[in-house]
Amino acid sequence: MAPSVTHVTGTITGDVEVRFTQDGIAVCRFRLTETPTQWDAAAQKWRDLDPISYICTAWRDLATNATESLVDGVNVLVKGRITAIKDDSIYLSVDDLGISLRRRIAYTETSLPSPIAARPVTAPPAPQPATASRPATGRPGSPPAWWEQKRASRWS
Repeated sequence: MAPSVTHVTGTITGDVEVRFTQDGIAVCRFRLTETPTQWDAAAQKWRDLDPISYICTAWRDLATNATESLVDGVNVLVKGRITAIKDDSIYLSVDDLGISLRRRIAYTETSLPSPIAARPVTAPPAPQPATASRPATGRPGSPPAWWEQKRASRWS
């Protein structure tokens, strides 16, 4: 029988530990806490249920990338196989892992070099009403004053 595959959303609790096998294969382990919520119809609000603890293990490139990317307090999405349940924890062998964008912005290696990546997304400015000021030359649609000065100094 194949192991049970599950998807979990939770928060990293503690540091991500990485080790290497004798063959040089990276293995990382981290703890994850999921706090499920339930709608309370009487109170008309969501309430937190008991937290569920996971001990996650990732291998190879996923282990290396997880070690470089994850820190305590980051919300993640995990797809994994349940390998054991003991000591009030569920053990997962992680197949895929992603950072949740619900509460933060995540940058990838390809998005970091871009100057626009670091700017937060904002609404465009509201259009301003036309003002009575005129360009330096006095005619609408005419070149700016610096253009006229350069032209007057005979640059070609």
